[in-house]
Amino acid sequence: MNALDMLLWVAFPYIAIAVFIVGHIWRYRYDKFGWTTRSSQTYENGLLRWGSPMFHFGILFVLVGHLVGLLIPREWLYAIGITEHLYHIGATALGTAAAVLTLVGLTILIYRRRTVGPVFLATTTMDKVMYVFLGATLVFGTLATFMHQLFGPGYNYRETISPWVRSIILFQPQPDLMASAPLMFQIHALTATALFILWPFTRLVHVFSAPVQYLFRPYIVYRSRDEHRSGARPTRRGWDPVSAPDPQRLRRP
Repeated sequence: MNALDMLLWVAFPYIAIAVFIVGHIWRYRYDKFGWTTRSSQTYENGLLRWGSPMFHFGILFVLVGHLVGLLIPREWLYAIGITEHLYHIGATALGTAAAVLTLVGLTILIYRRRTVGPVFLATTTMDKVMYVFLGATLVFGTLATFMHQLFGPGYNYRETISPWVRSIILFQPQPDLMASAPLMFQIHALTATALFILWPFTRLVHVFSAPVQYLFRPYIVYRSRDEHRSGARPTRRGWDPVSAPDPQRLRRP
């Protein structure tokens, strides 16, 4: 194993993991007001209404597919009746559909940011860098699927790439597994690793701010203060008015 493989498939992933974790902690402690999606919906809503759902639903399916394919050993899937052929058909068909949906949504969002003046002015340098690496990761992953899975002989990445990912997580790196993978899969892995380094310093941090607490918060009660409100039903007071105290009762005997 040469030094370049050790750098790309051992050192680089661990650097990315360290920056990803420490960067999020730093960002949360020192830039809470910047921990936001930097929404631009008030500037333009037509393209956003199409592009945002397509991108977010597509990337969610892509993420789930990667978690299943990379983190779950194939023997576990065999144990519940999912054969190699069945997995290959499902992963290729669903993965391709999710990738196309995500790319179309991302294209609409990038076009919107480039052509709508106020949205373009609100786009930061880190936003532009993030879009480059996010787009490259999606494009190279889609190309790898098309070249090797759809129009090629097929490549069983669960024998090389998946064990390599798990070996990194378990701190038992096996760089030779990734070094033997096809070039397009290698480029996809490198751009994804670079994206994880950029993640804490971009708007992608909003992924960890899903408003789950809104499902469990109590209802907010609103009461009108307009006593002359028009309508068939009169305004009902929540409390009886308190009259001013009698001065005679406040005098000492």
